[in-house]
Amino acid sequence: MIRLEGVSKTYRNGAVEVLALKPLDLAIEKGEYVAIMGPSGSGKSTLMNILGCLDTPTSGTYTLDGERVETLDEERLALVRNKKIGFVFQNFHLLPRQSILRNVELPCVYGGVPRSQRTERARELLGKVGLGDRVHHRPNELSGGQRQRAAIARALAMEPSVLLADEPTGNLDAKSSEDIMRLFGRLHAEGATVILVTHEADIAAHANRVLRFGDGDIVSDTRTVSER
Repeated sequence: MIRLEGVSKTYRNGAVEVLALKPLDLAIEKGEYVAIMGPSGSGKSTLMNILGCLDTPTSGTYTLDGERVETLDEERLALVRNKKIGFVFQNFHLLPRQSILRNVELPCVYGGVPRSQRTERARELLGKVGLGDRVHHRPNELSGGQRQRAAIARALAMEPSVLLADEPTGNLDAKSSEDIMRLFGRLHAEGATVILVTHEADIAAHANRVLRFGDGDIVSDTRTVSER
């Protein structure tokens, strides 16, 4: 599903170059459940941005679902993000004035899905995450855990190849966090490829594989549970 070969990232701050990600190789297979851990500044967020096509590597090649993406222009990258990647963020990023039904439909709007189909798909996904009776609520009428469930439903709207979650439980209490992680586990069991960034060991323990970052490089790659 994902293959990085010699991928690195260097940022320029005036005359100073900062190596955020050292050249690395990484392969993630379809259906894997991977957690990325590391302290602030370790390179994990830089890697997540590259995997999500939010940033491009300085060197190396990135193949996503059979397509080389590191040389694509912005228009094509936007299409890849819309159709192949589902994003889940710590702060939910839901539109506050829209119902969660409309929020979940939004990727389908950009993807050109006809209105009747996208509404049906959004309702189905909201039911799947346990919000079938909340479709007309706005985000501020939901709890933090419910908002994150809505965000996960939105991430699934275009049936992406990969689900990327950046600190998905960072703003949630312990019970809501556990509920969200059970939902990720269920999605993985159904065949989803899940990659999440977290600094919490108990959250990473839900994954089948843990990548630990330090100083811009992978310092360990551990499979915690046998693959399905």
